[in-house]
Amino acid sequence: MSTNEKKDADEKRAIEKVEKPKMEYRYLGNSGLRVSAISLGAWVTWGNQGMTDDEAFECMKAAFEAGCNFFDNAEAYASGRAETTMGKAIKRLGVDRSELVISTKIYWGGSGVNQRGLSRKHIVEGLTASLKRLQLDYVDLVFAHRPDPTTPMEEVVRAFNYVIENGMAFYWGTSEWSSDQISQAYGVADKLGLIGPTMEQPQYSMLHRTRVEVEYARLYKDHGLGATVWSPLASGLLTGKYSSDKFPEDSRLGGKNDYKWMRDQLLSGEGMNGLEEKDFDSVLKKVDGLLPIAKRLECTLAQLALAWCVANPHVSTVITGASKVSQVVENMKAIALVPKLTPEVLAEIEGVLRNKPKQPRNWK
Repeated sequence: MSTNEKKDADEKRAIEKVEKPKMEYRYLGNSGLRVSAISLGAWVTWGNQGMTDDEAFECMKAAFEAGCNFFDNAEAYASGRAETTMGKAIKRLGVDRSELVISTKIYWGGSGVNQRGLSRKHIVEGLTASLKRLQLDYVDLVFAHRPDPTTPMEEVVRAFNYVIENGMAFYWGTSEWSSDQISQAYGVADKLGLIGPTMEQPQYSMLHRTRVEVEYARLYKDHGLGATVWSPLASGLLTGKYSSDKFPEDSRLGGKNDYKWMRDQLLSGEGMNGLEEKDFDSVLKKVDGLLPIAKRLECTLAQLALAWCVANPHVSTVITGASKVSQVVENMKAIALVPKLTPEVLAEIEGVLRNKPKQPRNWK
């Protein structure tokens, strides 16, 4: 390398160091574990056709270099291939295990009669199989991917305590459980002197708010529940790339992939992934109304949507998805936008959304 080339490289590194946003780290609920406010998940992209192991590694590397320490997965993602891909990426990353917070979720492990649900057998065997695919001795977090009404709550709580006591995980939590179900788990844990759920992984975005902002309110107050939220961009609707008659062919709703059902469901008026807003035209009007705010703040609409989720103090981390390094880089930049979301800006956003859920009258 010549002197000039070395000088240019040094200047480039200096610029990148100055412009790189500083990641924020938050405690996971009332635990002592700290996770990056923006994290990277494997749903949809990792382990699927169209994304190679090399591309997944580059995405993980870019996220880690941006300060992300939490990486989310599940036994159900790409039928386990997402965990295999992440395991390879972790090995290639070559960092100390203590620098990473890795999670997986247990519920849908296969088609066998005991390969799904939350029986003690499947929780233990499912997590054992996940660890093998991830090439890890333990995960930091393990989630019950959905509630299982067919398994007694005592069995579920005891099983997750078993995997913690045996060093397979450090914390356990829930995903898309109702507040009543989570409260029941806390009650069983208290009665038996066991560890209750530390965190919940619910859907949360500008278009899906009630569960995180209202239903779980008492759980934050009474139990210090942490929230690791998913789908902050509402499956791409909050990126601004869709219109009523336009679905980019390379997008998740474009129809030329395994997620055509999302597009069909949305256009049918039934919503999508449980979005509270059912009217597609109404959604697009709200998205259009947010664009001037993003422009004034000199950010993309996606970054505004991510920062808005991070601004909720009850959110421990916002899980993002990406199939390209450029998407990871842009998503991580949203952390620098959070301080700009002043009460005045947030009020302006509420004026566009007009969907703020109300707390029950008897709640204090």
